[in-house]
Amino acid sequence: MFESAKQKENSKGKEKKHLPRPPEIKTSLDQFVIGQERAKKVLSVAVYNHYKRVFFTDTEPVLRMKKGNILMIGPTGTGKTLVADTLSRIVGVPLSISDATTLTQSGYVGEDVENVVLNLYHAADGKIEQCERGIIYIDEIDKVGRKSESPSLTRDVSGEGVQQSLLKMIEGTVVNVPPHGGRKHPHEKMIPINTSNILFICGGAFEGIESIVSQRLEEKTIGFGSNTMSTGRHRIINRILPEDLIQFGMIPEFLGRLPIIAKLERLSEHDLVRILSEPKDAITKQYERLFALEGIRLRFSGDALCAIAREAIALGTGARGLRAIIEDLLLDVMYEIPGDPEQQEYIVTEEAVENLLSCGFGEVLKEKAV
Repeated sequence: MFESAKQKENSKGKEKKHLPRPPEIKTSLDQFVIGQERAKKVLSVAVYNHYKRVFFTDTEPVLRMKKGNILMIGPTGTGKTLVADTLSRIVGVPLSISDATTLTQSGYVGEDVENVVLNLYHAADGKIEQCERGIIYIDEIDKVGRKSESPSLTRDVSGEGVQQSLLKMIEGTVVNVPPHGGRKHPHEKMIPINTSNILFICGGAFEGIESIVSQRLEEKTIGFGSNTMSTGRHRIINRILPEDLIQFGMIPEFLGRLPIIAKLERLSEHDLVRILSEPKDAITKQYERLFALEGIRLRFSGDALCAIAREAIALGTGARGLRAIIEDLLLDVMYEIPGDPEQQEYIVTEEAVENLLSCGFGEVLKEKAV
């Protein structure tokens, strides 16, 4: 499906490109992203509508269809970056990923906001037409919320100022970027890039927003930081409104340019076990392939996968911490197997995982199949 969305463009840029419909987009997402059913539906419809507007709608002076940029809200390790990456491959457009915490308002020390567009230009191999139809994902957007609800007379360089600088870019304008990045120089030739058809997706954990929603609803909630799953927390997260995000620190003008909100839920142990084994590029499948290249069969027991998932939950890292746990788990084995031709099979057991954790990720119990 990824390949079918990458047909060549004609000279006028109005090709009848194959655009997967929302159910097709979600089916492709299902192959790589576990859980988050509601969020995947929201994102599938949003991406379909955006690129239907880009690929098939001629310019009409009477009717101007505005962009439906996206805000993803969810705890760390729930797949926000993975979703953005997968969506770009499904539609067949370039993607750039930037971190909002590195951005500063133009004129201050740090990375200019225009560099998020420059990153997309480089991701498109310098092809402006492809760049102008790509996706820009800005992570940690919650970190640029202003520090107080009262607007300051002087802009917050790391917060409200960044939001203000992103406004026109996200809405759609021509951004002049330096070809090699860094600060602009008066005598340097700039690259003009129109952002009107670039889809912006911003993501953040927004830790603490559940208390804001709870106060509004006059209910109690446990928040993103807890490892306990509850229907109460699920209900609170799905009732987040723009006014809650404004109270959190996002400015109304910025939220107005991100009209579509997708809410991702904290992953359960069952979800993490599925992430370890089910996707096409599942982590366990990757390590099994690495071992197979040495002529060794690697297997993970079901109990071992559950133990790994429990540890990721305890660490509060979600799916993001799974690879680190497995890497530590198999470190000694991977160190030894290139020079050990007698080994043919290794089994990772629950005991091996527990031994790793009890040693503080120091020693690993290696289980050899009989």
